[in-house]
Amino acid sequence: MRSSTAGAALLLAACLAQGLAQKQTQEDPCKVKGRVVPDATYCDRYWECQDGQPELYDCPNGLVYAGKNRGVTEGCDYPWRANYCDGKTQANPPIGKEHCDWLYGIFGHETSCTRYWTCWNGTATEQLCIGGLLYNENTHSCDWPENVDGCQKHPLCNDDANGNVPLGKSCNRYWQCQGGYPRLQRCPAMLVFDKRTLRCVVPPTEDCEIPTTIAPPLEEEDDGPNVPQGAAPQRGSQQQQRPQGFQQKQDGQVQQQQRDQQRHDYQNHRAQQAQDYSNQREEQRQEYQNHRAQQAQDYSNQREEQRQDFQNQRQDQRQDFQNQRQDQRQDQSNRQEQGGLPFNLPPGAIPLNNPGRGARGRN
Repeated sequence: MRSSTAGAALLLAACLAQGLAQKQTQEDPCKVKGRVVPDATYCDRYWECQDGQPELYDCPNGLVYAGKNRGVTEGCDYPWRANYCDGKTQANPPIGKEHCDWLYGIFGHETSCTRYWTCWNGTATEQLCIGGLLYNENTHSCDWPENVDGCQKHPLCNDDANGNVPLGKSCNRYWQCQGGYPRLQRCPAMLVFDKRTLRCVVPPTEDCEIPTTIAPPLEEEDDGPNVPQGAAPQRGSQQQQRPQGFQQKQDGQVQQQQRDQQRHDYQNHRAQQAQDYSNQREEQRQEYQNHRAQQAQDYSNQREEQRQDFQNQRQDQRQDFQNQRQDQRQDQSNRQEQGGLPFNLPPGAIPLNNPGRGARGRN
């Protein structure tokens, strides 16, 4: 009985010692320079010194404490950006909203590999990975398709997640795969989609060319020049082979003429585009020069007005000064004519030529 009691006492003492040690490991924010310290147990909490007393604060839901003036808000950051939670746990459970597992965070899209959600205070905003990239759940960012595992591709893009795929028999439209998802595209003007090279080229191609005209029937061909003189026309196989070769040659010439015409039209179209672009650039340059000239003229007019105003102001000041000097001279001349002094005496002073003072002095 005593041994069990002693064992229980030792266990209680160990628990108390462990709890006391845990309490001692928590740093006091009021004893550090920054006045803010992380919680010793939970990575989504921190302590801040307020009025000389430590106060416990929680990071926004989904964020963990990163340090004072760090992270995305209030010193808190996304937990996957660094090893913020090594040896710690999160005290607060997730608060889920639509498309958001936590109120704050970056999460993958439910049905698309090229899209993802950014959640801020429970509000989800859909984002798109461009340039053939896919969203990587491990890095929480857009990444190359070969680095993303388990992403379902569209059947059209199984062979090449970022290649081109023909669209049936269309000569100017095709599918462009971006990260395993097809996007409908159209070739520029005067170009066609080549199913062999899988890109837009100058026509014609094996599958996209203008149909040739129908050659005249064999019965209407003139056999006279091809039959020796004095011999009757033959209807054998040799006669049939010659018109057939002539027809193939004629078809080839027609196709060549059509290619030349299409190439000529394409060159004219490109030349017209270049001319239009040159004209547009010339107009823009002329407008810019006119604008700069107008700005220079306005600036010159403004400086001229300022100079004129300054001259008028100086002239007015000079005229006022001359008028003031003239008034002073006139006042001085008036005083001299009246026998007064040419200057003002201080209050209580008596001039030396005062006859009253001289009489008192003689007495």
